[in-house]
Amino acid sequence: MFNQVSAELTQAYETLQGRVASLTEELAVANGELRRQYREKEALSERLSSLLDALPAGVVLLDASARVAAVNPAAMAMFGDQVVGAHWGDVVNRCLEPTLTIGEWMLGESRLSVAESVLPSGDGKILLLHDISTAQRMKEELERSQRLAAMGEMAASLAHQLRTPLAAALLYASNLGQPGMSEDARARFSDKATGQLRRLERLIQDVLLFARGESIGADVIVAGELLAEAAQTMEPLMREQGIDFVVLDQCQDGRLVGSRKALFGALVNLLENALQATPAAGKICLGGNFSGDCLRFSVRDTGPGIPPEKRARIFEPFYTTKGQGTGLGLAIALGVARAHGGTIEISPSVVDGAEFVMTLPAGVATTEIDQ
Repeated sequence: MFNQVSAELTQAYETLQGRVASLTEELAVANGELRRQYREKEALSERLSSLLDALPAGVVLLDASARVAAVNPAAMAMFGDQVVGAHWGDVVNRCLEPTLTIGEWMLGESRLSVAESVLPSGDGKILLLHDISTAQRMKEELERSQRLAAMGEMAASLAHQLRTPLAAALLYASNLGQPGMSEDARARFSDKATGQLRRLERLIQDVLLFARGESIGADVIVAGELLAEAAQTMEPLMREQGIDFVVLDQCQDGRLVGSRKALFGALVNLLENALQATPAAGKICLGGNFSGDCLRFSVRDTGPGIPPEKRARIFEPFYTTKGQGTGLGLAIALGVARAHGGTIEISPSVVDGAEFVMTLPAGVATTEIDQ
């Protein structure tokens, strides 16, 4: 029995030794795999660190309480060495100035674009700050060049536009000096000459406005009030022409920042354009709605519409599909919208009539990251 128990113990010991050897081997393999993963993560960390250091854009890591947890060298150069640990709202108030474009800020003479993304864990955010000063200057230069090019192209059209009313005014004025003319005829020719001169004055004012462009200003405008003001101005003209005029205000509490006078003029230009195109007993709808970060103003009419082949040129200076008008109204309205960071487009989905949609960025430029 002793020999039997000894043999069983010896066999168990050998089995245990084999198991220990197997576990030791598995542990060695696991340790090797962990060391490999550690080396890979360490190499990845070094590459990411080198990438962040070399990245020209600023990177700011915020914790759950919006305090700066870490920055890369580019961000440190922007905000200084004391930015780590500070609340991001304090950094914004101390260093950044808001612009009229949402997500863009002024840092001294530099213009920054700030994009934020929430960490997957939800415990903080990463802010990416791009210096877009060069791109902004190039954009301004391009807009200036486009305006100059448009001015060059419209020089010939301007000469023709000026010559016609001027020749008519000269003809009417020459008749005033004829002897034996009755007072009624003289008054009629005087009114016609005055009307042509006023047409000249209006044309020159439109040309100057288009050439000079619009300064956007810094008025804080309630979108609903702007819509109501434009509707109140145009409503008597609509009623006189027998037009069914409808206003749909869904702007809520949306606000705009810019030139109230210029934006009002752009809306009135769109409404006047619709009025000239809509026959009696037609319908014009002025609408406004607030969606996301944008305010959209739409002017829809039941006129003949705009043929597809003419839509590409409808915003060109002096291009008009009507027998009267200077052809500058839509060009000026588009210039105002662009000056405010927006645009005007023709809705492609409208079959009967036409719809112009002016889209503008809403509100004072700010973001939630400074709260």
